[in-house]
Amino acid sequence: MIQFSHKLSAPKYLLSFLIMAVVLQAGCVRGQLGQNNSAQYRNGMVVCAYPDAAQVGLDVLKKGGNAVDAAVAVQFALAVTLPEAGNIGGGGFMVYRSKNGKTNTLDFREKGPRAANADMYLDSAGNVVPDMSLYTHKASGVPGSVAGMAEAHKKYGKLKWADLVQPAINIALNGFKVTQHLASDLNWAAGKFTKLNPGKSYLLKEGGWKEGDILIQQDLAKTLEQIRDKGCDGFYDGPVADMIVAEMKQGDGLITKDDLKAYRAVWRNAIIGKYKNYKVITMPPPSSGGIALLQLLKSVEPFPLKRYGHNQDSTIRLMVEAERRVYADRSKYLGDPDFYKVPVDSLLRPEYIAARMKSFSWDAATPSTSIQPGSFVGYESDQTTHYSIVDREGNAVSVTTTLNDTFGSKIFVQGAGFLLNNEMDDFSSKPGVPNMYGLIGGKANSIQPGKRMLSSMTPTIVEKDGQLFMVVGTPGGSTIITSVFQTILNVIEFDKSMQQAVSAKRFHSQWLPDEVTIERDGIDSATVKKLESKRYKIVTTRAMGRVDAILKTQWGYYEGGADPRGDDTALGF
Repeated sequence: MIQFSHKLSAPKYLLSFLIMAVVLQAGCVRGQLGQNNSAQYRNGMVVCAYPDAAQVGLDVLKKGGNAVDAAVAVQFALAVTLPEAGNIGGGGFMVYRSKNGKTNTLDFREKGPRAANADMYLDSAGNVVPDMSLYTHKASGVPGSVAGMAEAHKKYGKLKWADLVQPAINIALNGFKVTQHLASDLNWAAGKFTKLNPGKSYLLKEGGWKEGDILIQQDLAKTLEQIRDKGCDGFYDGPVADMIVAEMKQGDGLITKDDLKAYRAVWRNAIIGKYKNYKVITMPPPSSGGIALLQLLKSVEPFPLKRYGHNQDSTIRLMVEAERRVYADRSKYLGDPDFYKVPVDSLLRPEYIAARMKSFSWDAATPSTSIQPGSFVGYESDQTTHYSIVDREGNAVSVTTTLNDTFGSKIFVQGAGFLLNNEMDDFSSKPGVPNMYGLIGGKANSIQPGKRMLSSMTPTIVEKDGQLFMVVGTPGGSTIITSVFQTILNVIEFDKSMQQAVSAKRFHSQWLPDEVTIERDGIDSATVKKLESKRYKIVTTRAMGRVDAILKTQWGYYEGGADPRGDDTALGF
């Protein structure tokens, strides 16, 4: 909101207003500039995890492309500039809201290959084989990102497909400047790349990477050229598909030509709920995020969070207790709706949510061991990336995509230059055994051929009074749901700007393990002592999630929040 001093004379007031208007129309803001930057724009905005990709999206909007056009261009640009998470070898979800308020969601989550089976990661004694679902060719599900972008463009796109893929090709061929964050990630992964990719040199640099180095990816450019010229067939058929299958055969993987040809992205009805006078539009299963987010919001809605205060002990205790119950439900009831009847209505019934919170006590923490998934009558990563986009007309998209772990399986497709995902770890390799994020699963998320693995991705759009209010999402594995939850409350309950809401320190609990994780220096020592006195186990972490979000202000401007934890960037015009 723009405020002016009442002491300004009329001419000075007018001059100040005109100057501010010019500033709002012209500039751009980088996420790392600081938590209070809240540049605002009238005509559109892109917030994503890498500056070059954000610029690609903004250029598309300026050329008359809509939010979906920009999303397609950003997705492929991130596949080049953010190899640890941006991808063509992974999958994800899109939540869409038109300028008229019509909603839709697109599921382009990876799928289990036809040769997959429930016991594929178990040894002869029935125990999970360490790292088999993470760093082998068998860790990869059938990729969905290219099919997702093609399907989104087919339904909603305005500009030519080739023109949306070409910017990513240009960046791959000409190279781009490596940031300090990316250099650090590439150097960290170099050992794994070398071990898992004999004979390949992708993303390796003698002496290591440093900020300002130029990264060129010629094989990836050739793959993108196939996608530019042939659409889905340029990836799921032809030379690129042959290279994927050859890589699988070389590494004893499971994905076949038939798996690739059979893959389809799926449109699904959005999960829609209310928090006070806000409408929340979010992703249905096989994302667990949408249901969990609405359960969390309804769990805390009856309580005076604003009075408790941001990151104060009462607020944290309430939110943590809600999170424990919701993640317990997640472990039993959520999976791919094409294979398993997810009890969506039962999980979101207000009476059920209220009953789950009845065991919450201000006297002491509820031990996670005493919390079980709820019951009702009639019922039988960390490396992901997110981008939020709004166009000139007010169409909005919230997109989260993933390879699962940082750089996925760390295995490249020889000749094609892109990384394979390790999303098979998001299935339950064995009921009750945690995955890499410590998440527990059961039969609903067991491995089956053609099935989509459960996800925590939570792309979300929020309305207020029938108008677009917020576009939000984040990477972060199991912390995705709680990061989105906190960001929404930071704005609605704690009156933070979009950038402040995104930059604010976060905390997380997920039922098991029985602990509360907080970002370093996120909670003052007095509050930590209060929580510990109530038997909460507190652990610290360096950073949690990278939220990228857009807020539509009461004046009709778009205000970006680009996460300072990474190279995230907000650009508008």
